[in-house]
Amino acid sequence: MSAITVAILGATGAVGTRMIEQLEQSNIEVRDLRLLASPRSVGKVQTFRGQEYEVSAATPDSFIGVDLVLSSAGGSVSKKLIPHAVKNGAVCIDNTSAFRMDPEVPLVIPEVNSDDLDWHHGIIANPNCSTIQMLVALAPLDRKYGLNRIIVSTYQAASGAGQSAWSELLEEARQHLDGQAEIAKILPVSGASHHYPLAFNLLPQIDVFEDNGYTHEEWKMIHESKKILRHDLNNSDLKVTATCVRVPVPVGHGESVYFELEQNPSVPEIQTVLDQADGIVLQDDPRTQLYPQPITAEGHQSTFVGRIRADAENPGGYNLWVVSDNLLKGAAWNAVQIAETLVQRELL
Repeated sequence: MSAITVAILGATGAVGTRMIEQLEQSNIEVRDLRLLASPRSVGKVQTFRGQEYEVSAATPDSFIGVDLVLSSAGGSVSKKLIPHAVKNGAVCIDNTSAFRMDPEVPLVIPEVNSDDLDWHHGIIANPNCSTIQMLVALAPLDRKYGLNRIIVSTYQAASGAGQSAWSELLEEARQHLDGQAEIAKILPVSGASHHYPLAFNLLPQIDVFEDNGYTHEEWKMIHESKKILRHDLNNSDLKVTATCVRVPVPVGHGESVYFELEQNPSVPEIQTVLDQADGIVLQDDPRTQLYPQPITAEGHQSTFVGRIRADAENPGGYNLWVVSDNLLKGAAWNAVQIAETLVQRELL
């Protein structure tokens, strides 16, 4: 395919800047790059493949002549602007929750369900960061042994709530170490009536609470998993439940995943399947204390899996620990990886 024109919507945010970096490292031939953001970011300059590009305000007319849009500017912005991009002929990969549950929009992790790209209608949704890394680890086991149940507890980094939450965590840590009161203005949810410090703390709330007591983050993990693995967000055969917790880590989500398979493979058999799977780095040697950690996963595109063990009380049940950089595989890299796949399959 010939060179394409790419627009980055939300180009100055934590994910947007990483989209630029990941695009720069990709094999996509870019003819022109348009950096789009809110008016307060207009005039900022970013470098891409040795050339400087100035940020412009995102408007409906920004997408005229654009072939591909990588978007991470918030759900309301996506709902407003992405239809204009599609109308102008662009294919849009959106990193917000705006279109994830739309049955007409494929929700894609390239290692898991890249074939769903074949039926896109101009919009492709990037799944939630916590869903991505979990399914990269579980999908190979589902394909080989059949997956019946998932019980996941997440340990999610501050950067998952944006650059401002990341900065607030660091400021709270300084306040605490200086003997000052920690001032929280953002977490667990910016629009909530109560805010709590994350530094030296754990927050068992990510996003707003639903009527059933689950948070929306937990709801997303449950239903995104069903849509991706079973093509039905309300599938009743695959049982999924989640507890999502924000932890005082800057970058890198950790997840403790309990899962049940239709078959009863040995732990070495599971390790072999995962070691051979795309996008996974197996780090699983208790004798040498080798296991995934956010501090070593940061900056890497892979998903790291370890602590694999069988449930001694329940044949077919297993535990594993999975870690990934939530800003890369959980967001920017997954989006660019989708774009690479679209180019390879000539689906743009």
